[in-house]
Amino acid sequence: MKKITGKVQFINLEMGFWGIVGENGKEWHPVNMPNQLKYEGKQVTVKAMVLPGDVSFVMWGTPIKIVSFSTIG
Repeated sequence: MKKITGKVQFINLEMGFWGIVGENGKEWHPVNMPNQLKYEGKQVTVKAMVLPGDVSFVMWGTPIKIVSFSTIG
């Protein structure tokens, strides 16, 4: 389990998708982004499982599955 704090961004590649850019600049691609988090610039903290070897058409960020989340502010 990994704790990630960062900002939500809409990534306009391919057909577009939501991602999280961590405080350290690392890019995370949630495969199950909750609708409550789909707001550009929203500050979030998520607990997630890294999905090594996950295959996707998206060539951006490390794939993760969000287990729980909270918003900041």
